[in-house]
Amino acid sequence: MGAPVSAWYVGRVNTLAANPFTNSPIAIENSCYGVVQNDELLVDGQPAPRQAGEVHNALRAVLRDPEFPCLGAKSLMNQASYRFGFYPELASDEATAGLAHDLARFVEERPSIEGEFASFIASFSGPKVLTPKGFEQTLWDQLARLHETGKPYYRWNAAVSSDPSDPAFSFSFAGQPFFVVGLSPASEHWARSFPWPTLVFNDHFQFERLREEQRFERLRDAIRDRDAALHGEENAMLADYGTHSEARQYAGRKVGPKWKCPVHFDRNEEANA
Repeated sequence: MGAPVSAWYVGRVNTLAANPFTNSPIAIENSCYGVVQNDELLVDGQPAPRQAGEVHNALRAVLRDPEFPCLGAKSLMNQASYRFGFYPELASDEATAGLAHDLARFVEERPSIEGEFASFIASFSGPKVLTPKGFEQTLWDQLARLHETGKPYYRWNAAVSSDPSDPAFSFSFAGQPFFVVGLSPASEHWARSFPWPTLVFNDHFQFERLREEQRFERLRDAIRDRDAALHGEENAMLADYGTHSEARQYAGRKVGPKWKCPVHFDRNEEANA
């Protein structure tokens, strides 16, 4: 299993002592920080709102499907080592505020979450009608809005690049780098298809830990084989981290070598982190 999670993560994330969004009325109103206990989604110790619970159950059914290729996602479900939130429309002011609050909370809790993998999963009420390219643009709009919301408080994690064209890029929020996986109703790839737009914020450092333990390649190859068996061909977008920018993979849309990220980020060197 490798090093204990809490020990491995010491010193790898730059965070504030307290969540800076707890005094924001719009953030509190749209917060939905769900924890699974005894197979039930709870928000602040109470059963989750009806729609949040229904979307969460639908997502779990997809990820638990025997043919779903991502073994990391299956581990999340089996160990309940994820947190889930349901928000208003993707890239809206309300969704951004609630997600910023909850993602910062996840980063604070991350060192104490046990399990091989840990992720924050955010699903959104809409938009329901999207094209693959439209979803890609909206995904990046959401990440850009998150970045702007966090700029007064957080610097970009020093271990990764803030340039989406750089092979060392990972999205950073609350001092934590994430590999983001988007699911949408517009996806032509079954493993990336879900009726509600969804962003999975995967802890970047869990992959680095697997590399240090020389287990990453075996897991990667198993996922690729399962994906190829499901879809009938290898997914050309499943590039190795460090070979091409992972930004190309976030939306799940097949893109060419001239693809450019529609937004840019800065490292927030003047932030109060």
